[in-house]
This record gives sequence, structure tokens and C-alpha cells, in this order.
Amino acid sequence: MKRFIIIISFLSILSCSTKDVTIEEISFLHDNSNAQPSLVSNDGSLSLTWISSNENEKATLNFSQLKDGEWTNSQEVATGSDWFVNWADFPTHAISGNLILTSYLEKSASGNYTYDVVLSLQKLSGEKIKDDFILNTDGVEAEHGFVSIVAKDNEGFYVTWLDGRNTVENDLDGNHKPMTIRFAEITTSGDVINENELDSSACDCCQTSITYSDKGPLVVYRDRSEKEVRDIYVTRNVNDVWETPIPVHNDGWVIYGCPVNGPKVVSNSNNIAVSWFTVIDGKPRVNLSFSESYGDSFSDPIKINDYDAIGRVDVAFLNDQEVLVSYMEGDYDSTYLRIKKVSIDGKVSEPITISKIDGGRNTGVPQLEIFNNEVFLVWTVFENETNQLKTVKLSSKDI
Repeated sequence: MKRFIIIISFLSILSCSTKDVTIEEISFLHDNSNAQPSLVSNDGSLSLTWISSNENEKATLNFSQLKDGEWTNSQEVATGSDWFVNWADFPTHAISGNLILTSYLEKSASGNYTYDVVLSLQKLSGEKIKDDFILNTDGVEAEHGFVSIVAKDNEGFYVTWLDGRNTVENDLDGNHKPMTIRFAEITTSGDVINENELDSSACDCCQTSITYSDKGPLVVYRDRSEKEVRDIYVTRNVNDVWETPIPVHNDGWVIYGCPVNGPKVVSNSNNIAVSWFTVIDGKPRVNLSFSESYGDSFSDPIKINDYDAIGRVDVAFLNDQEVLVSYMEGDYDSTYLRIKKVSIDGKVSEPITISKIDGGRNTGVPQLEIFNNEVFLVWTVFENETNQLKTVKLSSKDI
């Protein structure tokens, strides 16, 4: 039986001053239900994918770019009525040159968690290169998801995902074998190559994250030990060899179920930043650690939250010495989406409150990107009996 836990808790005796900035809401979508956003800034472009669905439960994966300050008319990438649509396990995408690679999840059997990762490769113009091909090549009716994609310069894409091909088997104690995390490359013609298992035991349903540094791809994810320690681990591909995964930090968080709360990694030259949610001494926390050596080792964690953390983090480099971190936290009164600026030398800014926010599943996982000196955030709100995307921006100069 799959077990997962969503951590929501609150403190009542904390004070948190916030910095006032001008936040602009961007009108976006109103037709049908719109949710599961993936926001990506790469190579001079800002792009967004999301799922819209109608009352007949037909799902459509959409793509749009920000051009001249306006979102372009959406392109329909794929449509289906047999998809697995979930607030936490959402489609993602990346742009490499004039190509975009997108993902979605398609049911492979009648079980609750039996689905495959399906990819689509097309030009930004909409011309299809390769439609609807399966990433996971095992052919097993099991869970495959929590995908992360990053561009390999202009030479294709790197992809990582959680793969449940072993979970249909039992170990010597009669328990289901654990989830694994895998990696593959996608060529510019849509071939799946160089597939590898990165770790034979990963947390069942936490988002993965991948970045591409000057040294090669780097993956972070929530590990799962035999003693149910579920800390954040990192593995690098150096000289075409995947290194043994190591913890970003030994939090020692023991939890007998998946917290559905994955990490996020970004890179800038030799600098790597990882943010994640954990629980230490019973207190929920958002951490951030830097590496100035391409992820070979990481600094001691910097605490980000002031109130009780809910997590669902994102992170982006402002420059080569500073990042922005987005996160959710709650006090006794409400829940908030906030951002902070953090420098490699450990200096942390006052928080900026982006919005009050629903602390439950309806919000999904807020997305943060920086583009043309502006900060963009997208998340899901439930209004007028339907899900819609909420998009805001603010100037990075105000932070």
C-alpha cells in the first residue's frame, strides 16, 4: 500500500517582518480548469506548461512563452482522457535550441498508481518531431513519474524520474521493493539513450530535480534508507560516470511515509544551490545549502522559514552570488507564499510575502523563475469552483 504524508503545522508565537514591494498580477487563463504549472527560464526565454481539463475529464497539455511582456496564445501539445493528473506529480518541460520536450503521465492499467511517463518533442513553432513516446522502457504496470527535465545545451535533454518497476516484486521479508530513481538522455530526434539507475531506493512520491552545470548533469532527490531516513541526496555525472549518491546534509529525518515534498537544485557556473523541506527535532523547516565546487560538497544548511514550514520550494539564481528561494509557511492565522534572497556567504534577506495561499493540495507546487530582471511566480488557486493559474511578477531590483 502506498503511504504518503502532507506536513501542515503551525506556530503561534513568532514575529516576522516583511519587506513591501510592488507585485503585479498577470491575467492569464479563465476557460476550463487550469492547474499543474511548470515554469522554465532558459536560454533567453520564459515558458510555461500546464494542464487544462473540462467537465468530461479530458486533459490537455498546453505550452506558452512570454514575449514582449505578454503570454503567447497557448499551443496544445497533447490531449487525452486516460491521463494520471495529480497536484504533486505534474508535467514538466525544457527548451533546447528551437526544440521543446514536454512530459505527461498516461495510465497503463486500472490501478491507482499504474502509469507511464510520456514525452513529446516538437519545435517551438509547433512542428512535431516525435509525438507521445514512452520514457520508461520497462513495460511494467507500475508507477513512473515525478519527472525533471533540463536542456543539454542545444544537443538534446537530460531527464530524471521516479521509477516503480521493482515495486511490483517483494523482498525477502515479503514487503514491496522500493521505488528507484533513473536517468536518461533524449536526443534531438527523440531517442531515449544512456539510461541508468541512479539509486535503488528513493522516496516514493517526492518531486525530483535536475540541473546541468559546466561539469555535467546533477540530480537531487529524497532518498529512503532501510531505516526510513528520508534525507535529500545528490549524485553527479562526471566524465560520463554517475557518482555514488551522497546526502546534501544528514538531517536524519525518519518518517514512515512519503512527505510529498521534493527538493530543488539550480546551478550557476561552479555554484550549486539546493533547497528542501525537512523536519528537525519535530520542527518543519526549509533549508538551503550551497556548493562552490560543482556539487562535490555542500555548506551547512541555512534556515529559510520563520514560521512553521510547509515547504514546496523553488530556487533561482539572481546572480553568481545570490539566489531567491520561494517557500510556503503558516502561522496560527494563515498560510503564505514567500520569497527570500540568500547569498553564498550566508546573508538572508527579510521575507517578501507574495500572497496568502491555500496550504492544501489545490495550490500545487508554486513555480519560481527569474527572467529579464523580473521575478515570476505561478501557482494554482481554486476560484469559482474551478482551478486557475495565478501569475505574479516583481522587479528583482526591489528585492
